[in-house]
Amino acid sequence: MIPVCPTTALPPGEATRVEADEPIAVFNVDGEFYAIDDTCTHQDASLADGWLDGCTVECPLHASCFDLRTGKVSGPPAKTPVRTHRVVVQDGMVYVQTEPVADGVA
Repeated sequence: MIPVCPTTALPPGEATRVEADEPIAVFNVDGEFYAIDDTCTHQDASLADGWLDGCTVECPLHASCFDLRTGKVSGPPAKTPVRTHRVVVQDGMVYVQTEPVADGVA
């Protein structure tokens, strides 16, 4: 697990990019934190820079959509899901597991 930020530094509706072996995007959706691979599988745009709508992030480059809970594509042109990562909130800090979750479920 690597530290991301204090919970207060990532308000609801916001995202941040974490530099790891592969960049990870961490999102706050109404106080619930989700983490997925940051790079869109359609073309290499940062999903942390995308638009958040509930548990869906839209890529800022070509509008591919991904479900933050599963990593599955919910809107084309992407066809390949992104990997999800486990998030832990402890003592007011957000931590993310750098290894992806098996089967895409965090």
